[in-house]
Amino acid sequence: MINKKIVTPLTAICLLSISGCTEMDKSLERTFARTGWEAGKSVDEGNFGNPNMNNTLAQLAYADQNGLILDLSRKFAKDVPSMINFEFNRSYLDAEAQAILRKQANWIKQFPQLRFRVYGHTDLVGSARYNKRLGMARARAAVAFLVRQGINIDRLEAIVSYGETQPLVVTEGRERRNRRTVTEVSGFARNFVGSDMDGKYAHLVYQNYIAGGVPAEGTVAVVKPR
Repeated sequence: MINKKIVTPLTAICLLSISGCTEMDKSLERTFARTGWEAGKSVDEGNFGNPNMNNTLAQLAYADQNGLILDLSRKFAKDVPSMINFEFNRSYLDAEAQAILRKQANWIKQFPQLRFRVYGHTDLVGSARYNKRLGMARARAAVAFLVRQGINIDRLEAIVSYGETQPLVVTEGRERRNRRTVTEVSGFARNFVGSDMDGKYAHLVYQNYIAGGVPAEGTVAVVKPR
């Protein structure tokens, strides 16, 4: 004789099976069976482990930086104008150039992990030697303006002048489009996370996708000391 005051879930299932299973009985049985599942099984879509694997692969990408730097350079050029132009034989920044450099500075501030390079160019008027110096003067003017916007000079890796050697428009005349500087992502300011899972990659994910590229207040830079 069964003591009615002591009826365990297993006993209940047995009794129900004796009296004939109903849909409700089967549902109850499945409910009890779930108590042996691992946490999260009920929401597992069948790809358990893939998020962690993706995180690992994303961090490993930073160990081979060439492709990643190229992607970041393309993102920079897509998000903001990477080029400014100059008057003939001048290196001063007009209002349009300053406005573009402010946009560049705002983008650069969002990614403290990155380093940048500014390339100076000229048109084909004048000697190659003179244009080399003029291209450098233009690059230095752009860098100085970025520094005044709050960008650390250490993040502006180098100032390079191509002078007249890489015209956008091949002409011996005064072509404004050739009188330019171009800002590009050149590398990481420090050794980035790399292949070790130190937990900081999540900060970059948050910065890029959740906060729209703006670092959250109180978060740490996603870098390791030299």
